[in-house]
Amino acid sequence: MVIVFSGLPGTGKTAIARELARKVGAVHVRIDSIEQAIRDSGVARASIDDAGYRAAYAVAEDNLRLGRVVVADAVNPWPITRDAWLNVAKRAGAEALEVEVICSDVQAHRRRVETRTPDIAGLKPPTWDEILGRDYRPWDRDRLIVDTARRSVEENVAIICGAARLTPRAPSG
Repeated sequence: MVIVFSGLPGTGKTAIARELARKVGAVHVRIDSIEQAIRDSGVARASIDDAGYRAAYAVAEDNLRLGRVVVADAVNPWPITRDAWLNVAKRAGAEALEVEVICSDVQAHRRRVETRTPDIAGLKPPTWDEILGRDYRPWDRDRLIVDTARRSVEENVAIICGAARLTPRAPSG
């Protein structure tokens, strides 16, 4: 199964995606990490366009074919990127669950964006104004919506596990 995250920067996608991947032993495929690695390589002198997404689709498909659960952590702002993840699942013979992460409290969302520290060396996160101006297209199909203003990371992970019919692994120790 691939669990495809979508949502504006700063809504809490990565926090939920990491915890979900940890809890169920899934592969966490994060677009920000891939795109920054491409920038750091020096291969891309200008825009990397969709290179990060294409690399993520390939890594996800390889892992799905191995029977792994994949957590795809990306903004996925357009129908074309969302559809591409569904095509990855289809080619691999896997199920897909689409999850849109929102933060319904605009002030909390802005505060997160303005106070967060990047966890990827060299990554310059978008400003609040850049997020407001982003071309994030409305959804045209059903998906699971989780709200980080209303629930904790753990509560949202539990909701996603339930929707995906995944059982968290026993804690190691």
